[in-house]
Amino acid sequence: MKAVLFEKFQETPKVTTVADPAPDPHGVVLKVAATGVCRSDWHGWMGHDSDIELPHVPGHELAGVVEAVGRDVKNWKPGDKVTVPFICGCGSCSECHSGNQQVCLHQEQPGFTHWGSFAEYVPIHQADLNLVALPETMDFATAASLGCRFATSFRAVIDQGKVSAGQWVAVHGCGGVGLSAVMIAAAAGANVIGVDLDPAKLAMAQELGAVAVIDGREADVPAAIQEITKGGAHVSLDALGHPVTMTNSILCLRPRGKHVQVGLMLGEHAAPAIPMPKIVGQEIELLGSHGMQAHRYGAMLDMVASGRLDPSRLVGQQISLAEAPKALMELDKFQSVGATVITRF
Repeated sequence: MKAVLFEKFQETPKVTTVADPAPDPHGVVLKVAATGVCRSDWHGWMGHDSDIELPHVPGHELAGVVEAVGRDVKNWKPGDKVTVPFICGCGSCSECHSGNQQVCLHQEQPGFTHWGSFAEYVPIHQADLNLVALPETMDFATAASLGCRFATSFRAVIDQGKVSAGQWVAVHGCGGVGLSAVMIAAAAGANVIGVDLDPAKLAMAQELGAVAVIDGREADVPAAIQEITKGGAHVSLDALGHPVTMTNSILCLRPRGKHVQVGLMLGEHAAPAIPMPKIVGQEIELLGSHGMQAHRYGAMLDMVASGRLDPSRLVGQQISLAEAPKALMELDKFQSVGATVITRF
């Protein structure tokens, strides 16, 4: 099969031919129809993820069709249209038994713990636990975003942030994750404020339901949010993963507000300074959010089916596998409005 492969961190990946995968007894092989190019993939290419062993094929945000099925798989057959959370549970540990596969103690992650979806085919482990059936009406480019960006934002806003109607929600960073969070929080009835440095992304945030936007280049972000909300946000999300956006997210909250860290903070940003006096003095909650379990996708897909959520609006540029290396390397310098998705293999 064709795949994007890198043999050293931070060196240009290449499109090459590698061996086709075979399914494990409990797994499947998917024919990849679409896969997103995500900042997490960039972190992996940079060498920030200790799970990656070289040489490596990145890609974790995917949708496709079941191509081959392991002998122990009961719920899936060739031809099924599916996506998969980027964190796949083992099904045996205490976290999986409690329904929290997103923090599985022995988790597998396509594109990190094993070769990923920047390829024509990708293996998925524990298929009966981890695969999610897709509506026939959903196109693959849209479905690819569900495995990471959109599902991650859904859990961050709904399950971790517990956002409710009438609350003020601030979203720091309006890339793929952030714009998803804007749409989801607005659908939940919140008053959403989008923060970014790019006017085009701020305009998109308004189109998706933000009642106000802030250009971080021109404003004291926490002060601006405190002013707009008359006291601070109830929930604030760092959807980028940077010390500045994290700090702004915490400082913009009202007393007893919730900060949800969604963007990964790795490499030189792995141990940022935290404004602890604010957290202690105002009883601020700090919450992490890492993916979403397969069994929670139903709630999100129901909102898509009802028209309350439209993830297709977040699909940006569609590119070929040959264009993927360049797109991957440029993720820390430039991110288009909406998700870049590989749809041609």
